[in-house]
Amino acid sequence: MNGQEASLHQRLARKIEAREAVIGIIGLGYVGLPLAHAVHGAGFRILGFDVASDKVAMFNQGVSPIGSVSSEALTDMTRNDRFRATDDFSRLGEPDIILICVPTPLDAHREPDMTYIVNSVEAIAKCLRPGQLVVLESTTYPGTTEEVMRPVLERGGLRSGQDFFLAYSPEREDPGNPQYKTSGIPKVVGGDGEAALQLACAFYAVFVPSVVPVSNTATAEAVKLMENIFRSVNIALVNELKHVYGRMGINIWEVIEAAKTKPFGFMPFYPGPGLGGHCIPIDPFYLTWKAREYDVPTRFIELAGEINSRAPYQVIDRLVRELSDRKAKSARNARILMLGVAYKKNVEDMRESPALVLMQELEDRGASVDYYDPFVPRLAETRAHPRLAGRACVEWHLDNFCGYYDVALICTDHDGVDYAGLVGAIDLVIDTRNATKDVTLGRGRIVLA
Repeated sequence: MNGQEASLHQRLARKIEAREAVIGIIGLGYVGLPLAHAVHGAGFRILGFDVASDKVAMFNQGVSPIGSVSSEALTDMTRNDRFRATDDFSRLGEPDIILICVPTPLDAHREPDMTYIVNSVEAIAKCLRPGQLVVLESTTYPGTTEEVMRPVLERGGLRSGQDFFLAYSPEREDPGNPQYKTSGIPKVVGGDGEAALQLACAFYAVFVPSVVPVSNTATAEAVKLMENIFRSVNIALVNELKHVYGRMGINIWEVIEAAKTKPFGFMPFYPGPGLGGHCIPIDPFYLTWKAREYDVPTRFIELAGEINSRAPYQVIDRLVRELSDRKAKSARNARILMLGVAYKKNVEDMRESPALVLMQELEDRGASVDYYDPFVPRLAETRAHPRLAGRACVEWHLDNFCGYYDVALICTDHDGVDYAGLVGAIDLVIDTRNATKDVTLGRGRIVLA
């Protein structure tokens, strides 16, 4: 390190150790807000940035829209101004450390949409000052930190590793999983140079159980993709096996439960009506896109994507077949109750949920579809399914369900739902999650799909 670099490095290192560094977090969603909670718990002061002014007002009033951070916890964070939210990005010069936690969606052609990252970095560049550490946490393709972020941040004349510090540390949130909170999950860190790596590791080490340094930012970016590609491929495998075994009259869930008794060489994954959430349906395609630059095929990843994308349509085919065989009825004018629209159990997040594909496709075939989800009182607006926005959850009244709905379709296996009562009230239940496994009465009404 030269003298200036060493001085800036040492100054920020001392601030981190003394918990005097101010932490800026861009994006207060399912990643950013839990991260803010963990950072607050370590004793730092936080300035949160979000483009949604209505959300900013909610945060500052101690109202949390995210289940993993309660309103009580958020209210505690706002005491004594230890956490404040703002939509004024001109204040990005105030934090000593800036963490970027914005979405990285795909566009209509399944190519990376870097708009949120680029906008965030452009805003930082306008306020960048010597001695700041900037860390990207958003999932992205290898090379983003070095090839996209660094040139923008260096436009004003400051140099990475000399005047400011740049790192990548992938988020590892698992919404709805009470066993693993942000502060309990190891952190992978890659730095643009040794000084950045040391500072980022020192910061995260304050509030996570262990820090895993890797050689550079591209490696850290690849780690996150590998984690989610691993899940996508294995879920595709069990979704395909579900279809194969189903034709043979074999229960895939029984197979998995027996197979996972093997203490080595097997890890259970479970089938469903398709992939949802902001990670697994999207992240693998960041690597397939980047791989084209190197003329390397990614057939395995793309095949997994095809299988998982086809899963909702296989569920629909099964539902239509059962309606015809059991009730001599087509999908047209059928009344369907959908159980669960969140992408996974016990969360309110419906991003990329296969339930939305199922709902729209069934309605396109002439069915009438209502939904019940205790976590989603009203459907949010989505880019792919705009006409479903605003639809309200029906009330849970088993007496009203009886004789009214032709079929119940279980898409999300939330805890606390009376599945036995549902099976008793509706004489055809299509179960895509094995949520009815403990229901003993009325098994003839249940179809695993």
